Amino acid sequence: MTEERPAMPAGVDRSPGVDPARSGTAERVIPQATVTRLATYLRVLGILADDGVLIVSSEELATAAGVGSAKLRKDLSFLGPNGVRGVGYDVLRLRAKIETALGLDRGHKVVLVGIGNLGEALARYGGFGRRGFSMVGLFDRNPERVGLDIDGLRVQHVDQLETKCRELEATIGVIATPDDSAQDVASAFVAGGVQSILSFSPVTLDVPGAVEVRRVDLAVEMQVLSFNSSRNDASTSREDATTSREDATTRTATLSAAPRLGRSRGPRVTPGSLASTAQSALGTPVSSSASSSFTQNGSVITP
Repeated sequence: MTEERPAMPAGVDRSPGVDPARSGTAERVIPQATVTRLATYLRVLGILADDGVLIVSSEELATAAGVGSAKLRKDLSFLGPNGVRGVGYDVLRLRAKIETALGLDRGHKVVLVGIGNLGEALARYGGFGRRGFSMVGLFDRNPERVGLDIDGLRVQHVDQLETKCRELEATIGVIATPDDSAQDVASAFVAGGVQSILSFSPVTLDVPGAVEVRRVDLAVEMQVLSFNSSRNDASTSREDATTSREDATTRTATLSAAPRLGRSRGPRVTPGSLASTAQSALGTPVSSSASSSFTQNGSVITP
């Protein structure tokens, strides 16, 4: 699960009492869900740029990002005018706009605390640098981890965290420690001037309101996946039941429309018409008493 606070567009003063509408900028507050999708669009645009693609249509970009084209256009409207009708979006220009909106154009220095299995995997991940995040410091309290070299960075003792955050001018702090250490690490980050914290601990952190916190709980994320899977299964069952009812209704309607067996729906036979028919066939007159022997209540019977 991720814990988040409402996102503010780049360049808007976040100090208390400042109204974005009066801060000299025409930018709108970007919803958090849109911020998440902008990051996805940025990843897709990066792949397209690496492949040498110069122009991409809204339909192509939306499909690659897994959203509808209408939602994509609405998301991008928060960034101002984009693209040319009938042509598409300039990949490099749109990429730069999203990077600016997400604050990636100025770059970020990341400090990571907790060099266990998860922390070391994060420290060795090479994708951060390609997206504007530079890993500048690694910290741990375990003597067996302190002093290790991980991709050119030496693991330092967590007691130096506050001082080093100021020296390194860290902008983002990552917590990958056991739960009982998460709050102490967060407090050291705040004291060291770090304004954004990403925590992999489920513990709710007590930090000043000006500090942004994102909390990632992998167990909760899997529970959400389980819920969505169950909901999809239930939806599929309802659709199958609806289809079965529709098929049954169709069969019933087909049977109702078929001709029913029973009394003939042909022309009603009268004694007079039967007598005329017999006289024409035999060439001799037929009495009304004889003709009545051929009919009874309007139905033909054998003599």
